[in-house]
Amino acid sequence: MTVFDELMEMNNAYVEEFASQGLSHLPARALSVLTCMDARLHPEAALGIRLGDAHVIRNAGGRASDDAIRSLVVSQRMLGTREILLLHHTDCGMSSFTNVELAAKIETDLGVDVGEYDFLPFTDPAEGLRQDVETLVFSPLVAGGTLIIGAMYDVTTGTVSEVLRRTA
Repeated sequence: MTVFDELMEMNNAYVEEFASQGLSHLPARALSVLTCMDARLHPEAALGIRLGDAHVIRNAGGRASDDAIRSLVVSQRMLGTREILLLHHTDCGMSSFTNVELAAKIETDLGVDVGEYDFLPFTDPAEGLRQDVETLVFSPLVAGGTLIIGAMYDVTTGTVSEVLRRTA
């Protein structure tokens, strides 16, 4: 049995108990959370976010990349969110390599030259978080007056701590 087959079995059980009909497509808390794809991070559980409360956008490192900003723009302009939480975490894999190292691995493994592609790694998770907050604060695509909070999740304790708070 594949992992997908197992997931389909679990989905059948989920469907039996499904009780979320009628939720609005607008997030009830008018919140977007931009966070890392790390499997140790469950932002909904860590923050008490229930289904329908917020948009949760995930990528490698929880970085404020062009595509993350695209999702935030849709979230704000079309779906009414007014606050953005950037949630980074301790022991992030994005601080374990450089662009040069990853480009070399891709060249070796796939035979593809990615040139100067920026995978947005960082050496210090707190500094990466500050950079992403600043990226959103100064982005012309983020609505003026948007509250942007940068927070850090500790993977060893589950604690979320505010690092900085800014307004776009």
